[in-house]
Amino acid sequence: MSPIAAATLLLPFALRLAAAGQDADKAVYPDMPAGRPPAVALEGAAAADEAGMRPYRERIPGTPAAFEMVPIPGGRFAMGSPEGERGRASGEGPVHAVEVAPFWMGAREVTWDEYHEFMLKLDVARRAATGAEPCPQDDWADAVSRPTPPYAPMDYEMGVEGFPAVSMTQLAAKQYTKWLSMKTGRFYRLPSEAEWEYACRAGTTTAYSFGDDPRGLDGHAWYFDNADDAYHPVGTKRPNPWGLYDMHGNVAEWVLDRLDEGFYAAAGDGAPLGPVAWPTEAYPRVLRGGSWDDDPELLRSAARRGSKKGWKVQDPQLPKSIWYFTNAPFVGFRVVRPLREPAQEEWGKYWEPDLDPVRRVMEKQRRGER
Repeated sequence: MSPIAAATLLLPFALRLAAAGQDADKAVYPDMPAGRPPAVALEGAAAADEAGMRPYRERIPGTPAAFEMVPIPGGRFAMGSPEGERGRASGEGPVHAVEVAPFWMGAREVTWDEYHEFMLKLDVARRAATGAEPCPQDDWADAVSRPTPPYAPMDYEMGVEGFPAVSMTQLAAKQYTKWLSMKTGRFYRLPSEAEWEYACRAGTTTAYSFGDDPRGLDGHAWYFDNADDAYHPVGTKRPNPWGLYDMHGNVAEWVLDRLDEGFYAAAGDGAPLGPVAWPTEAYPRVLRGGSWDDDPELLRSAARRGSKKGWKVQDPQLPKSIWYFTNAPFVGFRVVRPLREPAQEEWGKYWEPDLDPVRRVMEKQRRGER
């Protein structure tokens, strides 16, 4: 039986379980244990230094889902676009030097195969349906807040198995990285904006990782001119020079930062991680890479896009969901993992909601309140 067929059988149970709310979680599972979950032993996933970094494939424990990580060497690059670049927006400058530490990055965008395990609690439903024993990491993973049940199919009938997950808020993407970290015992997060652009460029200085001519997009990206109004299976176009697929097009990808058009000028040269422009307001937050619904200029390596309230127009809930962007089937993400992870007490700033109103909504969900 294929993973999607199995997921389909488990879906009704998973939705009932999710709908029971966080009170059910507290009744069934203890609070998250102290410390960190044990790391799953995996060849290639550990390295003493940059020279020892290797590609690896991570299977999410207790699920059929897996993904591949590619090592990205540390280095210094010129972030932003020069004034003469075709399609350039004012918020892409000034060009400034940034130092980036080595990290691993998802070779492909996170797919529904991976994201549904988190979003629909398919891992929990599978254990309940089959009587399978929990993995050693599940006490940690089961304590992570997950999305409320979706009120419509979030794939919009564009495809599920092997296709990119879409329509999630930045909060939902961050919570997925927290859940994934608890599931694997390895620290995963969203990339910073600087890390994303550095990885997209892959050592190049041109508008795209393959050059300056947008006519080359057909071989490297799904975008407005060739996508037939839908996203496509991940990894079906040519990768960039560092082995990353769909950095241009297919779905626009969440990063950690807020969209601040003055931040590049204030950041200065050579700061680690860019530095990150940590969000202080709900909107706008940055997405990179452009999507299947965008024109070539939004697919450039330096192009930036901000989230909008209008992406929730069709959301029937009041207040609007903290988990879904019903009008943004072009929004997705990929994960990174730094070679040198931060101290455990700093992990939360990469995962948790950063606004008090969102925290209050999540706490109400945890208590089973509306």
